[in-house]
Amino acid sequence: MSHRGGRRRCVLGMSAVLVAGLAVMAPSGAAAAPTAASPADRAAAKLAEMTLEEKVGQLFVTEVYGGDANTPDQRNVDSYGVATPAEVVQKYHLGGVIYFAWSNPTNELKQIATLSNGLQKAALEDGPEVPLLVGTDQEGGLVSRMGPPFTAMPGNMALGANGKTADTRASAKVIGKELKALGVNQNYAPDADVNVNPLNPVIGVRSFSSDPQLAAKLTTAAVRGYEHDAKISATPKHFPGHGDTETDSHTGIPEIDHSRQEWDELDRPPFEAAVKAGVDSIMTAHIVVPALDPSEDPATLSKPILTGILREELGYDGVVITDSLRMDGVREKYGDEEIPLRALEAGVDQLLMPYDMDLAYNSVLDAVKSGRITEERIDQSVQRILELKYAKGIADDPYVDPDKVDKLVGTPSHQATAKRVTDRSVTVVANENDALPLAKKSRDVLVTGYGAATTTDVAKEFTKRGANASALETGAEPTDAQIDEAVAKAKANDLTVVLTMNASDLKDTDPDGKQRQLVKSLLATGKPVIVVAVRNPYDIAYFPEAPTYVSTYSYSPVMAPSLARVLFGEVSPKGKLPVSIPSAEDPDTTLYPLGHGLTW
Repeated sequence: MSHRGGRRRCVLGMSAVLVAGLAVMAPSGAAAAPTAASPADRAAAKLAEMTLEEKVGQLFVTEVYGGDANTPDQRNVDSYGVATPAEVVQKYHLGGVIYFAWSNPTNELKQIATLSNGLQKAALEDGPEVPLLVGTDQEGGLVSRMGPPFTAMPGNMALGANGKTADTRASAKVIGKELKALGVNQNYAPDADVNVNPLNPVIGVRSFSSDPQLAAKLTTAAVRGYEHDAKISATPKHFPGHGDTETDSHTGIPEIDHSRQEWDELDRPPFEAAVKAGVDSIMTAHIVVPALDPSEDPATLSKPILTGILREELGYDGVVITDSLRMDGVREKYGDEEIPLRALEAGVDQLLMPYDMDLAYNSVLDAVKSGRITEERIDQSVQRILELKYAKGIADDPYVDPDKVDKLVGTPSHQATAKRVTDRSVTVVANENDALPLAKKSRDVLVTGYGAATTTDVAKEFTKRGANASALETGAEPTDAQIDEAVAKAKANDLTVVLTMNASDLKDTDPDGKQRQLVKSLLATGKPVIVVAVRNPYDIAYFPEAPTYVSTYSYSPVMAPSLARVLFGEVSPKGKLPVSIPSAEDPDTTLYPLGHGLTW
């Protein structure tokens, strides 16, 4: 391993004035001296100071366990051989960390801000003295890592139903500003996949739309909200497009059978739009696309896809980050020692969450020392990563003020944005006999179906409007006994609202069709029933006889109030289906077309 004492600290060919302006903020909090040098020049000068070990560390992003940078956590010992998050950062000279609810206290937002500061301090005290990219997956809706009081947004497909670029940009701005207050400077969002497969098990409502042009327009709006308005990095995903799969890349290798022309027409537009918008980073997909790479390597490991198409054809020169390298979609074909090497050879810059950090880190070091990967190739990626850190101001001001979290997160103006955006997304798909809007009056109401919190929240909204409402949660796979109980209670009530969550999923969420059985049994009571799909809107294909059907695209906390406002006519429904809904019996037949949505 190289030693710091024996390396050069000056930059050949650069003036002393330039070099003097390259320092990052000191751990004490003193700001760096102003400099007129460009981010590219500053990155090049910092790169010239770094050892190979430090440069390789910049390529890696992984989770660290715990809520305090300097408090031991046995999970760090088990995974990395050191006890504290700070020691993990310093051991590998990490370029970035990622937050999850299972690794960090994302429901304690002040503590997250303090953790971010502690990790940045550790990075700046380490050899390379380079701050971290701190990332998370805060897409909104289904994929939201930060808990209350973080402002809940409804997610991409809801924004697609909303259809307004201004609302998508506003949603991203709110999420971005609140993440920035927590010290998170890179969001792995938006999802830019075009969901053209109703059976897609992993994307679905994470996509804006099945319309590539709408998805492209809203991807651009989200990028601008994150990067121009909130001043954090966006990361559209999953290139070259994960929208037409029936396999979850967490558990297998999906294969996309699109021709090159179909890829150009369907999957390319949102990513090309993001590139044109100057996006900071793009995430790869662990999918096989034979038309783009006949070797059938996953896109994450494909030079024809990442270098040939993304870099050379689309002209992208920003940071490319892998999806998690622990997913089976990337691990099935090659071993964990080989995966990071092939990713770098393909054109990747950041390696996210390798299965074995020690193995991956040393594998890259050994590959450079053996000559398989040149140090110049490593330098290309590190230059991009460092340049991003300088361009976003992270190098000059990496710290946040935890005492300001309460003033910056979950603010009334942010909550008002969430309310407006969500209200405009709720979509009334069917309303036979003009059952909606509901009158505010005393009635007995049963709210049943998916989600303990969701059914309870919807029942509370009915109660606020004069109803005697009760909640009976039956989950995603209700038992026969639960179905019988729901039916008995529905017969004793004036109205039933049943919430479905992927009742159209025959493989994972509802493999035995129990949610469909629940809905059909409730409809058979002859009592009024409102069916609400709180995730994918495709559920009605399995009970097309449902006379009243509403799609919210999310069971986010912000959903229940918006749903109630629409059901009771307090706001007119404005949502339009951002996907078409095919018949379950004949997928070539469209039950409801893209753009459909009722109003009053």
